[in-house]
Amino acid sequence: MKTKLSDRLRPLALGALLLAAAGAMAPALAQVQPLDRVVAIVDNDVIMQSQLQQRLDEVRQTIEKRGADAPPQGVLEQQVLERLILENLQLQIGERSGIRISDEELNQALVTIAQRNGMTPEQFRAALERDGMSFDEAREQIRREMIISRVRQRRIAERIQVSNQEVQSFLASDLGQLQLAEEYHLANILIPVPDAADSQTVQAAEELASDTYRQLQQGVDFAQLAASRSASENALEGGDMGWRKAAQLPPPFDALVRELAVGQVTEPVRTPPGFILVKLLEKRGGTEQMIDEVHVRHILIKPSEIRSDEESRRLITRLRERIQAGEDFAQLARNFSEDPGSALNGGDLNWIDPNSLVPEFREVMANTAAGELSEPFRSPYGWHILEVLGRRATDASEEAREQQALAALRNRKYDEELQAWLRQIRDEAYVEIKL
Repeated sequence: MKTKLSDRLRPLALGALLLAAAGAMAPALAQVQPLDRVVAIVDNDVIMQSQLQQRLDEVRQTIEKRGADAPPQGVLEQQVLERLILENLQLQIGERSGIRISDEELNQALVTIAQRNGMTPEQFRAALERDGMSFDEAREQIRREMIISRVRQRRIAERIQVSNQEVQSFLASDLGQLQLAEEYHLANILIPVPDAADSQTVQAAEELASDTYRQLQQGVDFAQLAASRSASENALEGGDMGWRKAAQLPPPFDALVRELAVGQVTEPVRTPPGFILVKLLEKRGGTEQMIDEVHVRHILIKPSEIRSDEESRRLITRLRERIQAGEDFAQLARNFSEDPGSALNGGDLNWIDPNSLVPEFREVMANTAAGELSEPFRSPYGWHILEVLGRRATDASEEAREQQALAALRNRKYDEELQAWLRQIRDEAYVEIKL
């Protein structure tokens, strides 16, 4: 809940009066503890010194973990305060818009974050405490981030438009072709050859490279041989080079990797550092792409200023019960669903690529069998129920390229719109800095 400016300042005024009254008794007092103070007034709210100090500590800790040098104290303080001001403005917009994050959503977000870091919720809590952050502080920070994300979704993402002509122009451009080119997940083994090596040394390295290739053909583990024989800096990681585009590789590997099937290894190639073998671990993108599509329909109920999150959950639960009792899904979607893109079509989203959906919707859809009705669930848009009508694999090469181009253009426009919007709300706000 946001605290009104007058409520935040009242304790400070009272503290000042008490200190003034105690002035005559100063000799009898051991020491007066400093009070928290306002460092910025932001529209109808304030930022306190304690908030600024906490964020400064977090930023310094992050910089130290990266092994970098922090900016001078004054510069860092101004940067962090400006970030807090922008966050505060967005949180105020969220409150005026009636955006709320329920405890259930927050708990699920914490579980998801823990899973992405390969931890259980208990391990995640322990890791936070080791880093000096309490679990309650982490919960509140994540709640703020979720509110800000929804504010941006409403104010920015929904107004971004990308025309078909822009998509086609991007696909035809050199930049578009480079960004959408096929990518290769590679690993390598380097059998080194010293500078100015004599012919005997070169021959020994070549024989070792040939023996390595033979063993790989016989099924010996690539990562094991990389760790024991490779002189590459990534040898202990199994020679893993990460994802590369062919254009990022030196000749002749730029041509060789295009001819490899997943799991295959190039024959040893002589290069200035030595003999190199490259294995194709995975590939993605390119002109051929099979995708799994799901035929799904849903009903969406959005919380609002006149309907709380809990009331929305109860309504979607009643609609699910009515469908289970035999009422028509499509008719209920037309009558109740608040998704303007599908309500008139009985909630039908048609055949859709799961990757185009928000994670919450995608996860529930993946765990719902064809012909089944899901339990009510929450996404950034509100409360849903969904029914999976079918699944199929389809060749969507051209469509996939267009979707990738659309996503790239939307991301670019989103970043531009976000920065412009942040400047706008900052310029229009009343901000008084008291540092």
